Amino acid sequence: MVAGVERVTARSVLFDLAVAGSVAVLTVPYGYRLHVLFGVAMAVAVGFRRFRPLAVMLIVSALALGHLVILGRPDPTSFDIAVLIAMYSVVKYAPVLWHGFVAAAIVATGLVIEQTRHWTFRWWYSAALLFGFCTAVWLVAYTLRTRRRYLRSLEERAATAERERDHLAQLAVAGERAAIARELHDVVAHTLAVMVVQANGATYALAEDPAQVDEALRTIAATGRDALLDMHRIVGVLRGDGPAGDLPDRGVATIGQMCALIDRARTAGLSVTQESVGDLPAMSPAEELTVYRVVQEALTNAIRHAGAAAKVAIRLEYGPQRVTISVVDDGAGRLATANGTVGHGLIGMRERVAMHDGQFSAGPRLGGGWQVDATLPVRGAT
Repeated sequence: MVAGVERVTARSVLFDLAVAGSVAVLTVPYGYRLHVLFGVAMAVAVGFRRFRPLAVMLIVSALALGHLVILGRPDPTSFDIAVLIAMYSVVKYAPVLWHGFVAAAIVATGLVIEQTRHWTFRWWYSAALLFGFCTAVWLVAYTLRTRRRYLRSLEERAATAERERDHLAQLAVAGERAAIARELHDVVAHTLAVMVVQANGATYALAEDPAQVDEALRTIAATGRDALLDMHRIVGVLRGDGPAGDLPDRGVATIGQMCALIDRARTAGLSVTQESVGDLPAMSPAEELTVYRVVQEALTNAIRHAGAAAKVAIRLEYGPQRVTISVVDDGAGRLATANGTVGHGLIGMRERVAMHDGQFSAGPRLGGGWQVDATLPVRGAT
């Protein structure tokens, strides 16, 4: 809502019409036509008091002064109450408080004019009474203004809190979807890549080397079983066993299983070498899983894109506060999808490393092939 602009409701419109009608009714005892004309004009102006309070105050005051000057009435009229109503409205509804002080000054000026016209030896008594009454009206309006603004601030804060809560819920859902997508991609892409290579090799060797076919089928079966275990874990999270955001911590893959991962890549045709530098620090399960997944996805991309018999070099450098991962292959280095966009694997690796405030880079090498580098801070189990 724009500051200073009132909400228009049926209740507020009816109330303002009733106030304006009451002022108009007060003109009835003054049967003289000009009296009624001034009174009705004041009543019409009062009907807009909620939306243009200061303008209504100026109009009503001008009409009251005109009534006095033109008709020279000896005493205030009952419909002059419109001036107090207008002052009350300015104090309560004006966008800035100094409008209320302007209205108070106008009313005070009117009271001084009336006192000078009805000078008596007890002028101080009537002056105190009128000024006290008008001051009370001003203070009541100011109190209601303060309460009204306080309630509006509470409504705005509640609306802001609700929007933030919805936004956080959307972020949580997006995070859960991204975590599930990373896990599904890492499990399905790697296992299917190995299984496809093994199945193709078994097809070629079917007539010439039955023993190689048997080994390929065993590898396919073992890879499929591992994939089923990972899929069972992911489906368990989706069915409510735990939040998707816990997926990295729920993983069973550790750095100790890296050798099995490398052996599986070798059976798919890659020539893989591994080098470890330094002592393995104490790492949390999520950190170990991140290192494992980065190497796994790099090997998967090498299987899919580096070409037959590609050479892959894995280097893991362990330090007391970080782990540095480097995976280099000498293949074609084509990791873009058919439409030229980067695949989900690179996005997933980058997201995993970013979750631990690490650094990640991947791209083609000048001499051919592809290189993946990642640095992961180690904070240990928490």
